[in-house]
Amino acid sequence: MDRRTFLLTSAAATASGPLFAAAGEAYSPGLVKKMLSEGKTVFIDFYTDWCTTCKRQERVIGALRSENPEYEAINFVAINFDKYGREELSRELGIPRRSTLVVLTPNGEIGRIVAGTSTADIKALMDKALNAATA
Repeated sequence: MDRRTFLLTSAAATASGPLFAAAGEAYSPGLVKKMLSEGKTVFIDFYTDWCTTCKRQERVIGALRSENPEYEAINFVAINFDKYGREELSRELGIPRRSTLVVLTPNGEIGRIVAGTSTADIKALMDKALNAATA
């Protein structure tokens, strides 16, 4: 691949946002609270486009979702921390930084990972979300 093709491809990938946001739901203020009021389990990814840890988390989540279609019972939401990191939801949840993954149910938070990229840890969090979503 020549340099020009690489740069154009990289720019397009960055502009498209997180990998699993396309498969999940893009955040807008009030979305998570609405989902919770409907009794849904919500897996939230607080990411930034420039964060390498976030990119690794997205790849792991995407791979796990493609391996197990049962994860579709979970409502995935991606929240751009650069844009919404100081928003009410982020403050209420005490989100310390980008690359934070949180699972919420109508009864409250059931798990969180901060800056972790371990496939086993992320799978365990997703399994916890799946159990809550299908209970």
